[in-house]
Amino acid sequence: MGEPKVIIQHTVPDEWIDYNGHMNDAEYVRAFSWGVDRLMKLIGITDEFREESQYTIYTMETHICYLDEMKLGEPFEVHMQILDYDAKRIHVFYELFGENGKRAATSEQMLMGIDQAAGRAARFPEEISTHVQEMAAHHAPDEKPKEAGRVIGIKRK
Repeated sequence: MGEPKVIIQHTVPDEWIDYNGHMNDAEYVRAFSWGVDRLMKLIGITDEFREESQYTIYTMETHICYLDEMKLGEPFEVHMQILDYDAKRIHVFYELFGENGKRAATSEQMLMGIDQAAGRAARFPEEISTHVQEMAAHHAPDEKPKEAGRVIGIKRK
């Protein structure tokens, strides 16, 4: 279907390093949150659009898999794929890559369109819906990523 879209390029700053000498787990969340902000802009939910239309996106659920450590100053990219969508939700999958293509973390998220004036879920405005469809057409995985749809639990024998 399509390739992942690179939506963030950055380096690990000093303030993201924890007492273990690597990127703190909360900072992976921050990087993926930047990914949501970038996706919003790509589908047309800019600051101006949000203010004028009183429409935004909330993150309803997220599941992060920590796969490798990130170090101070290490360059990284966040890639995005759209797993599914409907009239008011986007099921998105992010991957954080470090140096030399190291796959350091994934984040599966359910995003929901919100009418801010009403304070509840709402269908995407037509122009936003069109952009979501276009993004999904170009940036959907051929196969569901192995981390997507996982359930947390302790396996018992």
